Amino acid sequence: MERSARTAKIAALTAIAVVSLTACGGKTTATAPQAHHATVFTSSVFVNAVGLTHQTARGAQPVINPDDMAYLDGHVFVGFQNGVGPMGEPSALANKDSTIIEFDRQGHKIAQWDVIGKNDGLGADPSTNRLIATVNEDGNSSVYLIDPAAGSTPVHYQYSGQLPHGGGTDDISVYHGTVLISASAPGSTGKAAPQPTYPAVYRVTFDSGTHVATFHGIFSGEANATIANTNVATSGKAGRLALTDPDSSEIVPAFAPRFAGDFVLASQGDLEQIFVHNPGASNQSLSALKLSGPVDDAAFVSDPSGAIYTTDNVADAIYKITGPFVKGSTFVAVTPCDAGNAPATCPGPGFPQNYLGQLNLQTGAITGIAVHGVATAPKGMLFLP
Repeated sequence: MERSARTAKIAALTAIAVVSLTACGGKTTATAPQAHHATVFTSSVFVNAVGLTHQTARGAQPVINPDDMAYLDGHVFVGFQNGVGPMGEPSALANKDSTIIEFDRQGHKIAQWDVIGKNDGLGADPSTNRLIATVNEDGNSSVYLIDPAAGSTPVHYQYSGQLPHGGGTDDISVYHGTVLISASAPGSTGKAAPQPTYPAVYRVTFDSGTHVATFHGIFSGEANATIANTNVATSGKAGRLALTDPDSSEIVPAFAPRFAGDFVLASQGDLEQIFVHNPGASNQSLSALKLSGPVDDAAFVSDPSGAIYTTDNVADAIYKITGPFVKGSTFVAVTPCDAGNAPATCPGPGFPQNYLGQLNLQTGAITGIAVHGVATAPKGMLFLP
């Protein structure tokens, strides 16, 4: 769910695939968000992490850096990374644990759990009433299962072998009971991405007896995909992917105006989303939507009076953004500093802080949304009715 030291390794490749946000003198730059023309959106604080702590070998330490989110049994779950590095390196306070916290819909803390490593992906499996949490998105990766109802200790699962894409694992989506986990930071070890042998997504099963997570790649980072942008001459034609940054994922809801029911993977630094119809099946098919900017998480609107819940990794807070919304619309966390050509010091000129955007699923164009109230820099996102 975030840019890390691996970016330097893929920047040259990523820059080739970047879709311009603003063409200016042949350079690709990002612009500050433009206000949505009619609807007023308002943000408020759902949870302020100030005062939240977790226990370490050095005593109580603050809970910081909220990232991914999940929703299960009426509660919101948030993963806090606590300064841990992308391969599990200790924080500046010698902490090695991320913290996952359960909140009710009013923002009151219910429970919390620590997991060893940097939690970058958090998903919910309603069929088993368990949370699934990946750690260490660049390498040394593993996964935890948590049963919130039982209040038990997280169960640690090691992968069944070395991950063939040479990176770590990130976001989790559950597609009709099948657990799909993105293969993040490909080429952190070994050859730089893209490579035809590097899976972009794994199907993962869990053996409760051995605590082994067995994985199978479902498509390659260089698989063929149909060009999904309807406003280009190549629309509908086949092309080859060149993924360097598989990241966040979702299941597109049935009410969406396009790609309903598909699994979608964001390749953040590559400025595209890959929509997978029937993932893992013999009739699996892929569509690639080029985006006008890099995005992290996405939220699909199911209810005009619902709200987007989003984490802010910098402000250590979770915000609630209200509409009114239009059912079927898609919102994204736009992350200019995750573009392949972003400067080392970011935010900076032409590369603003994260902002809320609305995505056109036909063209891939992103419109910046003006949000009144508390300033937000969205990262992880949920839409709740």
